[in-house]
Amino acid sequence: MNGKKTEPPKPRDLLARPWHDLRISVMDRCNFRCPYCMPQSVFHDDFAFLESGQRLEFSAIERVARISARLGVTKLRLTGGEPLLRPDLTALIHRLTALPGIDDVALTTNGVLLDRHLNTLHDAGLSRLTISLDSLDPVVFEHMSGGRDKLGAVLTAIDNAAKRGFPGGIKINAMIQRDVNEGDILPLVSRFRNTGITLRFIEFMDVGTRNHWRQSAVVPSAIILQRINALYPVEPLAPLYRGEVAQRYRFTDGGGEIGFISSVTAPFCGDCSRARLSSDGQIYTCLFATTGTDLRPALTSPDDEALEALLRRIWQGRADRYSEIRNPEPQPDSGERIEMYYIGG
Repeated sequence: MNGKKTEPPKPRDLLARPWHDLRISVMDRCNFRCPYCMPQSVFHDDFAFLESGQRLEFSAIERVARISARLGVTKLRLTGGEPLLRPDLTALIHRLTALPGIDDVALTTNGVLLDRHLNTLHDAGLSRLTISLDSLDPVVFEHMSGGRDKLGAVLTAIDNAAKRGFPGGIKINAMIQRDVNEGDILPLVSRFRNTGITLRFIEFMDVGTRNHWRQSAVVPSAIILQRINALYPVEPLAPLYRGEVAQRYRFTDGGGEIGFISSVTAPFCGDCSRARLSSDGQIYTCLFATTGTDLRPALTSPDDEALEALLRRIWQGRADRYSEIRNPEPQPDSGERIEMYYIGG
């Protein structure tokens, strides 16, 4: 006996899935009103967002991340809303990148505020950057951002981010919706080929209950791939790790990579390793959840072992596989799912 404490095994959920990723929403507000996420008709000027005092302090976020790392989490992603609306976000990134066991801290943003923060984000140790960009057409972009005429600012930020460089790379996420921005598929590919930036296409998902989702509005990834391959031939790549959400392809001429996130037509629930922490301290084990667990009572106590035990129980009780069993059309009795702006994408 050497007297060393034996570490308990890392938890697995009811479907034997490990926990590797924690997505942290630091801000429920956003400066866009994308119809598929925060439609203006619902999230208007009088909508009751959280007050600043209702959001978790950085110390609480750091604590949840630190204890999650004990349970197997290695990757953190900061989301929103728009995370760059959270004051002094780089201070949080400094703290998260220093945590034992965390080897990747990423950020998802709409890009409007990105340019002014590029250097501080990089210097804080941010590993990866993901920017949402649904269209290169100013009219379509304005429609899909809820009337925000900010395309130029986003493109400038993307170009400057590429020049600045981030160790884990830069990705562009484009959500394609039938009869809305299908015409942007090839222009987006052309724009980001040979730039070192990875473009990913996302199927329109029924996140939340307020974006008027319908199956007929989904453009399947297989169709998008077919259109791209006809002009720019591609070949599939093997996943980099278990639980990778995107199916990856590379251009056969060496022009880089593209990816497809196909939650509707090719669900990947079986390998999902993600949980999501809302900005007010609720933890959810699925993007399509209807309920979460409030961590704030546990966070009022300094007992880390109790918080660790709670997180372990939450993960071990997880059986979510919404995308594998989704109904092709919304059901009136299915309950209200949490909105994307509240827990991040």
